[in-house]
Amino acid sequence: MNFRVYILAISTVIVGLVELIVGGILPMISKDLQVSIGAAGQLITVFALVFAISGPFLLSVTSKVERKKLYIISLIVFFFGNLFTYFSISYSFVMIARVITAMSAALITVLSLTITTRIVDRGHRVKALGLIYMGISSALVLGIPIGIIVTKLFNWQTVFLGIAILTLVAIGLIQVFLEPLQPRQTHSVKQQVKALGSKKLAGAHFTTIFILAGHYTLYAYFAPFLEETLNFNEYWTSFTYFVFGLAAVSGGALGGIVASKLGSTRTLFYFMGLFFATLLIVPHATISLPIFFLTVIVWGILSWGHSPPMQDYLIEADPVHSDVHQSINNSSIQVGIALGSAIGGMALDKTGSFTITAFIGASILILAMLSFYISTSTRRSVKELRTE
Repeated sequence: MNFRVYILAISTVIVGLVELIVGGILPMISKDLQVSIGAAGQLITVFALVFAISGPFLLSVTSKVERKKLYIISLIVFFFGNLFTYFSISYSFVMIARVITAMSAALITVLSLTITTRIVDRGHRVKALGLIYMGISSALVLGIPIGIIVTKLFNWQTVFLGIAILTLVAIGLIQVFLEPLQPRQTHSVKQQVKALGSKKLAGAHFTTIFILAGHYTLYAYFAPFLEETLNFNEYWTSFTYFVFGLAAVSGGALGGIVASKLGSTRTLFYFMGLFFATLLIVPHATISLPIFFLTVIVWGILSWGHSPPMQDYLIEADPVHSDVHQSINNSSIQVGIALGSAIGGMALDKTGSFTITAFIGASILILAMLSFYISTSTRRSVKELRTE
């Protein structure tokens, strides 16, 4: 494996921490900034939406900029965004900082993915992507317990100061180890829209949206589920998130390994089928702690195991616009997070049942499998689409 991939993975871990780390410290942020829990929760929603929208847009706008230079500039902006969060004294300032960090994080993440596909050979590509997604998933799922621990030791602002310091480390690593990389051929907005006109590609992106939406319908409210169903205190809750996080990290790597042996298409269908079954089992696995934690581990593995094979599938489907599709698919993850969180919240408000929430999440997985079936069964090639 090209050692530079590990450098890129480290960077994705650092920038990924910012998004969901807020989830575990909402009460402290709410109290300190004198806003409601719901308003504090919008810091997550806004981040996800800005991330989703800005990724493809910024990739297009910066398409002619040398990749290493662009990566470092993005990290510098991300650094100042976190520093701004640390010194913010009001909710409005924190929200502005979230927008800044979301935009820079979106570009850094998609650059990590696109650069990875260019610095490794075809035989190692899916494994390399698995390593990058291992970094993304580890940041998303480990951010909450890390945030809780740091906030208890210091305060919630210190979390963002720590991320800013880590960003300086990432800047140094990229400067020393990553070689300059010229951008690929640029594509007009018309060409990019045309590339998305294929049912094959659109189906793949909707697959990602529905997988994440199904997952976050339950996962976004996992903490109250643990407290109400298992009577877990904050320490047990943090431990459960940590176990889930370790499983998710391994899932990102496992997805790449399995896809390299079975192929991306088969791997995605297998993972989605198992994911569907696991979501249905989660609420009923509380009959004993060993069974519950085993289920959590499987759930964590499957929650991010789909990402490397999906990226590989997109590259194979449309290699000419692979940068664009990787960016859009990364945005699809954020749309799925926002959609799943919203659906799960409405379901809980209406029914108060986590079993119903899990059932709805599993049902959304059916939409994911249907979308991917449409994608894989579309015989019309992207090449034919571009020549029209």
